[in-house]
Amino acid sequence: MNSVAIMGAGAVGGFYGALLAQSGRPVAFIARGDHLAAIRRSGLTVERDGQAPLVVRGSAATDDPAEVGPVDLVLFTPKAMDLEDAAARMKPLLGQDTVVLPLLNGLDAVDRLAAVVGRQHVLAGSCQIVSTIASPGVIRQRGSLNRIVLGEAGGGTSARAEATLRLLQGAGIPAVLSERMLDELWRKFYFLEPLASACGLTLSPLGQVREDPDTRAVLVACIDEVRALAEAIGVTLPATADAVAVADGLPADMTPSLLRALQTGGKLEIDALQGEVVRLGRRLGVPTPVHQLVYAALKLRPGYRSR
Repeated sequence: MNSVAIMGAGAVGGFYGALLAQSGRPVAFIARGDHLAAIRRSGLTVERDGQAPLVVRGSAATDDPAEVGPVDLVLFTPKAMDLEDAAARMKPLLGQDTVVLPLLNGLDAVDRLAAVVGRQHVLAGSCQIVSTIASPGVIRQRGSLNRIVLGEAGGGTSARAEATLRLLQGAGIPAVLSERMLDELWRKFYFLEPLASACGLTLSPLGQVREDPDTRAVLVACIDEVRALAEAIGVTLPATADAVAVADGLPADMTPSLLRALQTGGKLEIDALQGEVVRLGRRLGVPTPVHQLVYAALKLRPGYRSR
């Protein structure tokens, strides 16, 4: 496994693509607009706390995957509402043995992606990272949170999953292999989605949400509802108190990507987060009243698009 394409080279894909390129792998960045123009003009810059900027120059950068052709690995990192469109555009990157590793928010990326490109190409993946596009061509990664978990969606391991793990680790990316990816996807959802809901509803950073008793209650209720859904499908998650403790230990100025999108007029991944909770609650017969309110309120904001 050698050549890599980053499909949706934004804050997440661009960051990991830069590390892979720095390690000597041939990496093609698939991007659009001003971000693409800046990468072509000056390279891709990654800024990290306490480290000198990493500048990647000379890598292929395009908005047309057909200019790249088949690669060994595609890191698939568009916004969740753009999944089907990006997957269709990605097809020129796929050879017979190409592996696609999605790193998206939400729970159903594997199924949606497999419906477009075929399940034989798709691994399951999850990442934990705080990164943003600071300006076109510049990605800023904050804090120590930086981890990829990957594996076969149906459980167990495989040669392709192990090869992907070695490729990522060889670039200095903290990555681990899991034989229980369903649990891993739910675990990320459990710690991410309630924060996004509470901060998005209040348009406030995490510190303000958790310090006010009323908004803290919203956060705790969102955690409880997600945990109840997981239990209904047989996934065991940490206790609510443990999830609250994690939230209490995060920086007070933390702003989930949904809040940043609300503040800047960006695309809103509401259907992959709050909408998923509401849909699962209805299907499983599990009450999710707080999420129903949050979903109803947020979907009227500019930037929302149903999938």
